[in-house]
Amino acid sequence: MTTVGILSAGDMGSAIGAMLTRVGIDAATVLEGRSPLSRTRAAEAGMRDVGSLDDLVRQSALILSVLVPSESKGIADAVAGAMGRTGARPVFAECNAIAPQTVEAIAKRIGGLGATFIDAGIIGSPPKPGGNTRICCSGPDVSAMSVLADAGLTVKTVGPEIGQASGLKMVYAASTKGTTALWTQLLTAARMLGLDGALFEELGTGSSGTADQLIGGVPAMPRRSRRWVGEMWEIAKTFERLGLSPDMLNGAAATFQLVGGTHLSAQTSREPDQSLEEVLTTLAAAASERAANPPSSSLTPATTPAISAEAGA
Repeated sequence: MTTVGILSAGDMGSAIGAMLTRVGIDAATVLEGRSPLSRTRAAEAGMRDVGSLDDLVRQSALILSVLVPSESKGIADAVAGAMGRTGARPVFAECNAIAPQTVEAIAKRIGGLGATFIDAGIIGSPPKPGGNTRICCSGPDVSAMSVLADAGLTVKTVGPEIGQASGLKMVYAASTKGTTALWTQLLTAARMLGLDGALFEELGTGSSGTADQLIGGVPAMPRRSRRWVGEMWEIAKTFERLGLSPDMLNGAAATFQLVGGTHLSAQTSREPDQSLEEVLTTLAAAASERAANPPSSSLTPATTPAISAEAGA
């Protein structure tokens, strides 16, 4: 039986694990130090706790790194260390939402040990049977990802080079999560100006439905806000490397930082979303507080506190 190691059992990782175990594929993980919620997710998905990272590396044919962006380098270094200790060389698929240059650095670390490296980007919500989640892959050899296709996941090859799949994830996420940040900010501004009713009236005049769809996504955003901060920074790095302005995406990161500092971000995926009214009221109060007491400096990728990998991907 093929064993697929998944780091870690967050929302996305456990959903992938459930897809694998549903068709009889062994999905393994390491639960040491993980939260009770992650342990519950893993148990519900039928994932097997192997106890240690060394054992995961030793037993797995393929390892999927499915974490928040800020954890990607650290877990890759840890896996590389385990490869060195055990002599095992499983295929390593980097599935996190990170910039192509970040992926290239990780590929150099893992590939330097002689292990096959796959660049992958997950597009869509945590997968389920009949869902529309896509795993886009790139690299010289992506054949190991066929085990995910066997489990019913949509696996697409987008190119032969490391960095192409991550690049696609970056520009796609800019169109979705970046847009959510813009709408969150403009709706909050309208609330603070006492113009939200008038704005909704104008948006409803000749609306194509696009505005309704974008506004409807705002209440589901707060529980994801903290992990989206790092993702926006990675997209900003991607754009800057191409000679494009990173400012819009850094601004999106700042919006998600504001949300992440409120009680809204404590919600889990197992709890109902707050209403749009509650989200805007909370954010208007947080923005007013920040305007009255501006921070001495803005958080940056180098200074922001690490976000727990419990959030998943």
